[in-house]
Amino acid sequence: MNVRDEHTRSPWMDISVADAPALSGTVGADLAVVGSGISGLSVAYELASHGRSVVVLDRGGIGSGMTARTTAHLATALDDGYDELLRVRGPDCARHYYQSVVTAIDRAEAIQRIEHIDCDFQRVDGYWVQAPETPASELDEELDCCLRLGIPVENYVEPTPFHANGQMRSLRFPRQARLHPTKYLAGLASALERRGARLYADTCVESIRQRQGDMVVTTASGHEVHAADVVVATNSPVNVQVAIHTKQAPYRTYALAAKIAAGALEDALYWDTLDPYHYVRLQPFSTDEHLVIIGGEDHKSGEANDGAQRLDALERWARERLPHLREVTHRWSGQVLEPIDFAGFIGRSPGEEHLYVVSGDSGQGITNGLVAGLLVTDLITIGASPWEEVYAPTRKIHKNIGEFISENITPLKNFAEYLTASEIASVEHLRPGEGRLVRSGLKKIAACRDRNGQLHLHSASCTHLGCVVHWNSLEQCWDCPCHGSQFAPDGTALNGPAVSPLGEADKPANLEAAE
Repeated sequence: MNVRDEHTRSPWMDISVADAPALSGTVGADLAVVGSGISGLSVAYELASHGRSVVVLDRGGIGSGMTARTTAHLATALDDGYDELLRVRGPDCARHYYQSVVTAIDRAEAIQRIEHIDCDFQRVDGYWVQAPETPASELDEELDCCLRLGIPVENYVEPTPFHANGQMRSLRFPRQARLHPTKYLAGLASALERRGARLYADTCVESIRQRQGDMVVTTASGHEVHAADVVVATNSPVNVQVAIHTKQAPYRTYALAAKIAAGALEDALYWDTLDPYHYVRLQPFSTDEHLVIIGGEDHKSGEANDGAQRLDALERWARERLPHLREVTHRWSGQVLEPIDFAGFIGRSPGEEHLYVVSGDSGQGITNGLVAGLLVTDLITIGASPWEEVYAPTRKIHKNIGEFISENITPLKNFAEYLTASEIASVEHLRPGEGRLVRSGLKKIAACRDRNGQLHLHSASCTHLGCVVHWNSLEQCWDCPCHGSQFAPDGTALNGPAVSPLGEADKPANLEAAE
């Protein structure tokens, strides 16, 4: 199981990326990759292309994790803004970041051509649209910063459908792109298999250790993969307890897809200046219709339980601007991990020589995943990368300390919840699809009824670091607000950093009788 088993579905989930068995014995390879999304398969593809033997493991189906819950923008524009990156990390970092994302998008374009992957790849412009609630100075500052850094951008003064109140100001970023993410993953998986790589689905990794010169990956079923190098590409790293997680924060984001007549909207990427911002793109659907993909309404994971209302708000926002929008075909949510200093964490895992991590997608997971394929491959094959310092997981947070403190208050607030909860008897009133935190003596229990009406009682402590999980009624899962773990109603871990299921909780005698 993984996040594919949550309740909502994206249009990308209609594609089966690859059929793969579960690992059933001990195997060896030059490289073991944990996670089969855009980051994991990109790393695997690049190293297989360098002649390395590769094994890929995933706790769910191949390519069915958070990559299938993205909106798949490929952007050189930085969603937090180059002016912010420059302020916090300096001009060299900003220039190298831009170089990395340009090269990564070029690489995806080349791969889909070389491997004949029909994934709807298209170069498009990107428009950062001024919202009426925000000042024009935001665009001015970003424009000035990009021009000083040599980043292609222009002041654009023609209206888009996403302007309001007569405004017409945008920044236009050329040569952005979009693709169908799971079609692209399916192409990578096929290319990997042609190169002799072995893919294993439904294989949960429990530990990664060094033993007698080898890296040893041990699965929940007790099987092992022995490799020279291991890459953990699991959205949120499953191999570290604290080192990365204090430098990034999990956020839920929401998206929907609706039909629109072909030609009714310019094929481009759009995002506005609000915080959280809206983001929009097109996806080919049929000869005379496209899908409009619309996202936004973000919040800290586990700190709101109103996903259906947020999706309704997204639809209202879209229909006000696109009056010819047709029926909504899909509604879904996903999780992004926001790094405190605006660039992801890609490279050597802290304190490890042959273990690498990819995380901190900052809402640009597809682009960052492509970067990971190139950066990690350089580190493994030649020992260095020009982008190494930009993304180094070991880097210290020297600026943006206020945000660092703010994001790390979440665990402190969360642990205070152990002092409050409803009485255990209140679970008798839970309806199918509902969940809540309750007390049984001194224990805090995560209680829910799945949509079939079955009652589930588990410890409310996340198995990563013990934070209290919160019910997500839209996705029918428990979300950890501290570091982004997610759990099914039956307690199974769906998303890292947690690997183990929520602990069982005893059902009191009075509830046994009521059931």
